[in-house]
Amino acid sequence: MEFRDLKKQYAVLKDDIDKSIAEICTSAHFISGGQVKELERQLAEYVGVKHCITCANGTDALTLALKAWGTGRGNAVFVPDFTFFSTGECPAAEGAVPVFVDVDEHTFNIDPDKLEQAIIRVKSEGKYIPRVVAAVDLFGLPADYRRIKAICEKYGLLLLEDGAQGFGGSLNGKMACSFGDISTTSFFPAKPLGCYGDGGAVFTDNDELAAVVRSLAVHGKNAENKYDNIRIGMNSRLDTIQAAVLQVKLKAFREYELDSVNKAAAMYNEALENTGLVLPAVGEGFVSSWAQYTVQLPENTDRNALQTRLKEQGIPTMIYYMRPMHTQGAFAGTDSENADCPVTEKLCGRVLSLPIHPYLTREDIDFITGALKSAL
Repeated sequence: MEFRDLKKQYAVLKDDIDKSIAEICTSAHFISGGQVKELERQLAEYVGVKHCITCANGTDALTLALKAWGTGRGNAVFVPDFTFFSTGECPAAEGAVPVFVDVDEHTFNIDPDKLEQAIIRVKSEGKYIPRVVAAVDLFGLPADYRRIKAICEKYGLLLLEDGAQGFGGSLNGKMACSFGDISTTSFFPAKPLGCYGDGGAVFTDNDELAAVVRSLAVHGKNAENKYDNIRIGMNSRLDTIQAAVLQVKLKAFREYELDSVNKAAAMYNEALENTGLVLPAVGEGFVSSWAQYTVQLPENTDRNALQTRLKEQGIPTMIYYMRPMHTQGAFAGTDSENADCPVTEKLCGRVLSLPIHPYLTREDIDFITGALKSAL
C-alpha cells in the first residue's frame, strides 16, 4: 500500500502524461516553453486571481514573495509553530525574525487569538517591526482567513498565504491560494497537485507585485530584455516538462480527484468515529484538499509501537511534525526560540497521518481503519 499512490495515479493518466512529455522532448523547448505560460493561465483561472508566476519549488515561491516586499532585517514575520520548516526558514534567510505562533488544536492552523497576542507583544517590545503574517493552509485546510485578514488590516501587516498543502481547498467558495496579498503553493509530487519533480507558484492580484516576482524569478531581469538585470534576483523557473505534467494532472484534479479525496476522508471519518481518536476538523464553509489525513492519538499511546504494528500489515503512516518549529536547532540562540506554544507541543507528540489520496477504495479504508482500531 502506498501512502500517497502516485503509481496508481500515473497508471490512470499514463497515456496523456506520456504524450505530453514526448511533445516536449520532440520540440526541445525544455525551458520556458509555451506549456508554462498556458499552465499559469489555467492556474490563475482556477484559483481566481489575476496573476500566477510559476517557479522552481514552494520554498522559492515563499522567498520570491518576501523579496518582492523587501522583507528583511528588523522585520518580524509571524509563522505558525506547527508546520514545515520552510515557512520559518524563508523569512530567516532574508534576515527577518520568524515569530512562532501557536495553532488551533482542531484545525492545526494558526490560532487567530494567539496571532493577535503575538503582534501586540512584538509591537510593545519595540525590537522588531511587525511586517508579514505567513499563514499556512496545513494538511489541505485553508486557515481562518475571515479573522486573519481582519487582524492584518487592523495592524497594517501584509498577508502571505502559504498554500503549499492547501491547493484545491476553499473557504466560502473562495479558493486557497487567493487569500493573501501574495499566496504561494508547491507542486512537490506528494502535494494535492504535484508534478514529477520540484515546482511551485506565486499568486497575486497586484500587477506591480506580479511584475517584480516574475523579474526576481529570472535573475532580476527587465521584462523587455532578459540581459538587462535591474535587480538582484534568483534562478527559479518551472521546467516545461513539469508544466506539461501539471496540465494533465490539473484536469484530473478539477474533474474528479478533489471530489474523490474528500469522499475518502469522509469514509475515514465514518469508520473512525467513537474510537478515542481526535479526527481532523473541517468547519462550516471550509473545503479541504486533504494533503494529509491526520488524527490525534489518545493520550499515552505508544505511537512508535502503533506505527510498527501497522507497518507489519503493510500500512504506511507518517508523522507531521515531530518537533515544534521554535525548537529546531537552526533557531537555537535566536529570539525565534522564545515561543509559548503548548498546543503545538502536544500535537507533535500525538499526531499520526494515514494514507490519503484520490484512488483509495472503500476496501482500502476498511482495511486501514480495521487494523488501526485493532492496534489501538
